[in-house]
Amino acid sequence: MTDSDIHCHSASIAVAVSPEAAFAFMADGVKQGNWSFGSWQRSQVGDDLFTGTSLMTGQQSFVRITADPQKLLIDYAVGPAPDQLSPRIMARIIPGDVLGLEPGHCLISLIVWRTADMSDQRWHQLSVSHETEMYLIRHLLESGA
Repeated sequence: MTDSDIHCHSASIAVAVSPEAAFAFMADGVKQGNWSFGSWQRSQVGDDLFTGTSLMTGQQSFVRITADPQKLLIDYAVGPAPDQLSPRIMARIIPGDVLGLEPGHCLISLIVWRTADMSDQRWHQLSVSHETEMYLIRHLLESGA
């Protein structure tokens, strides 16, 4: 048995913005193209459907976003084509007061599930990418960029 989960990875970061501001940012498919290494420089191609280019592979990827503002939950269905999307990534915003953080702060978590055909190397790359993306997300939110 290992200490890490081979099926799911999560990365979280506290940010000095309101939960509502963090949710709006994380649910914005075009703005996601400023922090998602797997789908950089996004453009909208349909209702809640976006495309971008992976910084890791140079390949085009697609993302469909389903956002629930009541739960502060965002589902990202990802894949190589609009008809090949699977709901593998989720963002959750936790209001700071729930966790004892300062007023006007929140916690952002990214959760990703591993597919059965993903190599250990690809899984590690995806996991550390999400961890790094959290710092970029915090910078973009706190700087107002």
